[in-house]
Amino acid sequence: MATTNPLQFLQQVRAEVSKVVWPTRREVLLTTLMVFILSALAATFFRLVDLGIDTALRYIIGV
Repeated sequence: MATTNPLQFLQQVRAEVSKVVWPTRREVLLTTLMVFILSALAATFFRLVDLGIDTALRYIIGV
């Protein structure tokens, strides 16, 4: 295994980071908004499922 001195390592890291395509502010805002919306939809869905199971069990048990 080849060893790399710290200076070469930092140069390689810098070269790799320069290849990264960073998202624009608009892309970050849109994906963040989508995450919040999908999280709210998932929370609503699971709340409704929980409510349905609770209602069904109360009906079966008779409480």
